[in-house]
Amino acid sequence: MTAPAEDRAPTTPEPVADIDPRLINDDLAPARSRDWGFFSLFAMWMSDIHSIGGYTFAAGLFALGLGAAYVFTSLSIGIVIVFLLMNLVGFAGQKTGLCYPVLARITFGTIGSNLPALLRGFVAICWYGIQTWLASRAVIVLVAGLWPGVTEIGRTRFLGETLLGWAAFILMWALQLLLLRKGMETIRKFQDWAGPAVWVVMLILTVYVLKLAGWRISFDLASTPSQWGTAHAVLAGVSLTVAYFATLMLNFCDFSRFSPSRKAVWLANLWGLPVNFIAFSVVSVLVTAGSLQIYGEYIFDPVDLVARLDHPVAIVLGAITFTVATLGINVVANFVSPAYDLANAWPSRITFQRGGVISACIALVMTPWNLFNSPFIINVFLAALGAVLGPLFGIIIADYFILRRQRVQVSELFRARGAHSFDSGWNMRAVWAFVIASIPSILVAVVQVDFCRFLSPFSWFIGAGLGLIIHLLISRNDPHIAQALAQAAAVDLDADRDSVAR
Repeated sequence: MTAPAEDRAPTTPEPVADIDPRLINDDLAPARSRDWGFFSLFAMWMSDIHSIGGYTFAAGLFALGLGAAYVFTSLSIGIVIVFLLMNLVGFAGQKTGLCYPVLARITFGTIGSNLPALLRGFVAICWYGIQTWLASRAVIVLVAGLWPGVTEIGRTRFLGETLLGWAAFILMWALQLLLLRKGMETIRKFQDWAGPAVWVVMLILTVYVLKLAGWRISFDLASTPSQWGTAHAVLAGVSLTVAYFATLMLNFCDFSRFSPSRKAVWLANLWGLPVNFIAFSVVSVLVTAGSLQIYGEYIFDPVDLVARLDHPVAIVLGAITFTVATLGINVVANFVSPAYDLANAWPSRITFQRGGVISACIALVMTPWNLFNSPFIINVFLAALGAVLGPLFGIIIADYFILRRQRVQVSELFRARGAHSFDSGWNMRAVWAFVIASIPSILVAVVQVDFCRFLSPFSWFIGAGLGLIIHLLISRNDPHIAQALAQAAAVDLDADRDSVAR
């Protein structure tokens, strides 16, 4: 893999006939080398899962009213589905060498791809700011553990946050920006050690918490009985597990594009998703269950739990763990994606690095603590945005795997009047499929009536299923697809891809 170039005007790869410089730069071109092997992708999954969100998600399923056995059943079934679906996106990225917004050109057109790209990018930017702020909470715990009196200094508030909170947030913001500025190769190296390191410290923290609890824990974390019965709660847990990975199920190709083989992608997904996710969920539930014995209440926020520990070494280790863990998931899920998405919108002016800087600045000025602390915005606005990711996934998968049978001439994605230009760069059939499929999934996600609340955990599946079916119905006789397939059958697809990469 070649790391993205320094922050300068993008350069066009080796000229290929009719390639439009307005549609390509070094970062958007197919991957030139493939050195993200099994361990790098596996470490990427560890970085994604080993986070504050990943910690709380498993224990949070007990709020559905399920016992431990049912929770782990839901988690296990859900993560197996994620594994299967993630392989589809991973294989597409590995075969074509393309990042998500360029892969979306296959379905939505050379210009229309900006619709799914910017929607995914906006969701990522919102969560990037929120995750950065959550990581800054761990930094404050770390500082307070080392210098207890420091919290008294920063009580003055500015734009809804204390000065100490601002300092911690800016620190985390700058560290992540530094990682991005160094390029994808630096991100890979960071993930290679961060994911395993978090595992080691989490195991130490687990043993310490269980020792404090006298090795007496209860797995009866269910808060209230399930409103619609056990079967509904189990299925809801399965669906929510899948939805938890909804963002990366679109842009996992941003990473798999650098993989040398499908086998490497498959093995990394197997060990990084079902095996690693379930193991980390067990650890998370153990620590949460142990908190009841220590403090008389379940503490689902790991940062809050670490802050309550009496031993300074435990506080420091715990705070560093969740700081590094949140850095990892933010880079993977919320930083790389908008960097590519914004680069796709203006390839001749925006590089991967510049897109990342723009994303980071937007995340900074939105004051994410105010966003996070607004139940309306978090539960409604972002839920609606998340609901549109399902239709995008269904449409792209239907188009690439069913309608086109994985036969795509990559060079055509970089031609202004190529096989994927459709009508003025837009495939309106895909756009209409997206609009039609999104309406029910958004309504189910945001409308607070019993029927919608009953279906709300399944909004991603509803959107993905409708998107897949509607796109197949609308586009099965699309002459543009027939023409592209006929053209692709006449060329060596791998050689065509490599010619663009060079």
